[in-house]
Amino acid sequence: MEPDLFTAAAEERQEKDPSSSPLAVRMRPRTLDEVVGQQHLLKPGSPLRRLVGEGGGGPAGPSSVILWGPPGTGKTTLAYVVSKATNKRFVELSAITAGVKEVRTVIDGARRATGGYGKETVLFLDEIHRFSKAQQDSLLPAVENRWVTLIAATTENPYFSIISPLLSRSLLLTLEPLTDDDLRGLVRRAVGDERGLKDAVTLPEDTENHLLRIAGGDARRALTALEAAAGAALDKGETEIGLQTLEETVDRAAVKYDRDGDQHYDVASALIKSIRGSDVDAALHYLARMIEAGEDPRFIARRLMISASEDIGLADPNALPIAVAAAQAVAMIGFPEAALTLSHATIALALAPKSNAATMAIGAALDDVRKGLAGPVPPHLRDGHYKGAAKLGHAQGYVYPHDLPEGIAPQQYAPDAIQDRTYYTPTRHGAEARYADAVEWTRKHLGRKRP
Repeated sequence: MEPDLFTAAAEERQEKDPSSSPLAVRMRPRTLDEVVGQQHLLKPGSPLRRLVGEGGGGPAGPSSVILWGPPGTGKTTLAYVVSKATNKRFVELSAITAGVKEVRTVIDGARRATGGYGKETVLFLDEIHRFSKAQQDSLLPAVENRWVTLIAATTENPYFSIISPLLSRSLLLTLEPLTDDDLRGLVRRAVGDERGLKDAVTLPEDTENHLLRIAGGDARRALTALEAAAGAALDKGETEIGLQTLEETVDRAAVKYDRDGDQHYDVASALIKSIRGSDVDAALHYLARMIEAGEDPRFIARRLMISASEDIGLADPNALPIAVAAAQAVAMIGFPEAALTLSHATIALALAPKSNAATMAIGAALDDVRKGLAGPVPPHLRDGHYKGAAKLGHAQGYVYPHDLPEGIAPQQYAPDAIQDRTYYTPTRHGAEARYADAVEWTRKHLGRKRP
């Protein structure tokens, strides 16, 4: 770091009186080994370990990295650890307040430090997605020539928010939301650690579970809520953080919802059945309960994708693309904004026309296969591309549908054992009506019997 006089004074005060800093700041890891979660990024020889000088010798120097992940997953923490562990010159900028002028000043200082006394510079740039294209362009020469080693942090998809030349010159490291076990270990450490609450309070299991739910995988949110609840308990002369105290502090009721128990499956089931029943208001209620309880948004999105095919199918062909798009968006943005996307998809699915014809069709086909109704593939449908296939009669007599005026060839496609079986029985609900017309027409032209 290269702090000014005021920053230096503030840091000196925090060192003398650590309690003046927020709990989330006091509990920041001092080494990579203390980092919670993200173990896939901290293996021996990883870019981050090379940045702090572990195994960084030889002709290949450490690479610039872009840290991408939702809030509270440790992007700033990782940069802080690097700043404390490395013997390199460390400079921190925020794209919210810095511009091209500040970037150029850092780069000029880095070149002087390298040329003057051989000191390498690590530049941490937070919120890089807020930089314009021109501002990001100003980083390219420094990164390419390794005048600085860049650590950039972003919560937005870098493939959309960061210019391609900068991406190609850096390693993209994706941070994952912290698990409950990750946060539980962090919270318990904060309660007992000398840098934290020093065991001034205890945290019962029900309070701890609710704290993890409201944190939603965000370490900073967990520690901020813990500190506020601990302060409220101590002000009341209590040494235990009760559930009611935590609720009062964070203004969120503890939703009765165990993500590993019956409530998890009951509420998820109720959400899907409400969508199936076209009750949009009930569906939104259960969605809200899952969100408020800290359910993994990816789990909710997966259930919506299944519902789109299981209960809607071709009655609304747009249902599955909407659900898939919601799942992709949720993976990119996370909570709290993901609640909007999940609401969007839930409403669309609940109000869509319903058909389980696709579900019943594959179920019937699987049932026949499991009963042994299969049989050999008709010879004219078999692969005829390899040498000797013609002698076996493979692909002989096959009629190419595109050669016929109507684009449909009346020949046997199914094995003999199921030649007269029908699996797909479309409804007349919504857009599936046109599929019902299409299947009737094609079966007639194929010479198939009507079901």
